[in-house]
Amino acid sequence: MGYFLPAPRLPVVATSLSLFAFASLAMAQEGEHGAKPPGPSSASTAIAPSGERPETQGAQRHAQTSTEGGELHRLPPDSTTKQTLTLPGRTLNFTATAGSIRIYDGKGEPQADIAFTAYQLDGADAKSRPVTFAFNGGPGSASAWLQCGNAGPWRLPMTSDAAFPSAPPVLVPNAETWLDFTDLVFIDPAGTGYSRFVATGDDVRKRFYSVDGDASSVAVTIRRWLEQANRMVSPKYVLGESYGGIRGPRVVWDLQKEQGVGVSGLILVSPVLDFREFRGSSLLQYVASLPSMAAVVRETKGPVTRDDVRDVESYAATDFLLDELKGQSDRQTLDRVSDKVASLTGLDPRFVRRLGAQIPPEAFRRELDRSQGKVTSAYDATVTGYDPFPDSYVSRFEDPLIDALGAPMTSAVVDLYEHRLNWKPDGHYELLSDAVNRSWNWGGGLNPPESVTQLRQALALDPKLRVLVAHGLFDIVTPYFGSKMELDQLPRYGSPDRVRLVVFPGGHMFYSRDASRAALRDEAKAMMSVD
Repeated sequence: MGYFLPAPRLPVVATSLSLFAFASLAMAQEGEHGAKPPGPSSASTAIAPSGERPETQGAQRHAQTSTEGGELHRLPPDSTTKQTLTLPGRTLNFTATAGSIRIYDGKGEPQADIAFTAYQLDGADAKSRPVTFAFNGGPGSASAWLQCGNAGPWRLPMTSDAAFPSAPPVLVPNAETWLDFTDLVFIDPAGTGYSRFVATGDDVRKRFYSVDGDASSVAVTIRRWLEQANRMVSPKYVLGESYGGIRGPRVVWDLQKEQGVGVSGLILVSPVLDFREFRGSSLLQYVASLPSMAAVVRETKGPVTRDDVRDVESYAATDFLLDELKGQSDRQTLDRVSDKVASLTGLDPRFVRRLGAQIPPEAFRRELDRSQGKVTSAYDATVTGYDPFPDSYVSRFEDPLIDALGAPMTSAVVDLYEHRLNWKPDGHYELLSDAVNRSWNWGGGLNPPESVTQLRQALALDPKLRVLVAHGLFDIVTPYFGSKMELDQLPRYGSPDRVRLVVFPGGHMFYSRDASRAALRDEAKAMMSVD
């Protein structure tokens, strides 16, 4: 998961912090951490730092003395532990490492420590064993959602009946872990999880909290992990969620062009690929969300799959769009489209007509179950919660899914690091950082960011690269039909199977449902079995 800003506001004048700001980044861990860190687990061993910065010794000395304030907040040494996971029909023995990789700027000055969690299956051939690098979205989200909700060795139950702040923050063995067929490295971008800045001042944050700077820093982190782990020849995959749809293709392109690292596959979970769909007066935002809204209503009468809303997809892309293009002045058309949209969404026809049949997610969430004093989740609109102010004319409510899961997920991840992985940073674990999200630099120019350009470039450059895009049917934050419209515009690039769209029952974190989590695992395994 990742919380998501659906419509970036562009300033009148903006300074674009581009890839150039990170083009000369060099990354390594600084100095010797020394012996095994203290802790209760005898299986925990500190990772000795590997890799050297390319700068001169003089530059190294300067870097070490220019950030003394930042060093007070340094993360602890990496911790490596041996783990055993007992699952139905199989037992996995693997090595877990929790730690960080330090990023330097072109002058050799340390900028940030990027936290990661790596799981590597014991006894596997490193040359042929895939390794998958995963991150969530936001911007401002840690990778806990993909790690402890989807692909990692342990998971937190996230079904609707377990989505409340006081739910037990207890991880359980994940029978659908991807560790059977790929090693896993979960990355927390700067300002999320335990990742933190070691340089002071606002300039470094401006570089990291930008569309291209963020993607470049993640790409550098991936390259340095591969170098340190001696995995440069392994098949490599990138997994991103939500805003990871903007970050993911840019990371792959940066790896190809700037880092000298090829990627075999890109997996995007509930992605946004182009923010222009969600901006201002664009009619595409309403086309994109209508099938998911209809699916939510039809789910109340029984299980629904994508096949059950094919008629709504067809209507949204044809008659609905054509009617909306006629505008408000055609009263007969407005009446017709409003009646149709009201029947599909379950909303009051008078309310739909007042909105011109253009239903934004926030309106759907407030109005669908308003008569019962409830609101729906944007992340899975089949999940409802109580409206704290049902009589207010202003919408003032937390999301009944994502906000309810924040406390148990944070507690579960902190406990995982401290007691199972024996890695104990000080400071707060940032599951979802408002500070990062508010500070994000969306770039200059008139257009919001998109990643379809980088996706096209990466696919065209590497004829072996494959892409899997997976969505939840009931997600109205990043609706699946929006991705379908974007992917349908791609050239063929050889085999049509190189780019696949799959839609599962569920919401933004559709993997919270057992069957959908298993189905995504099967899709990922099939992709990686081609190598």
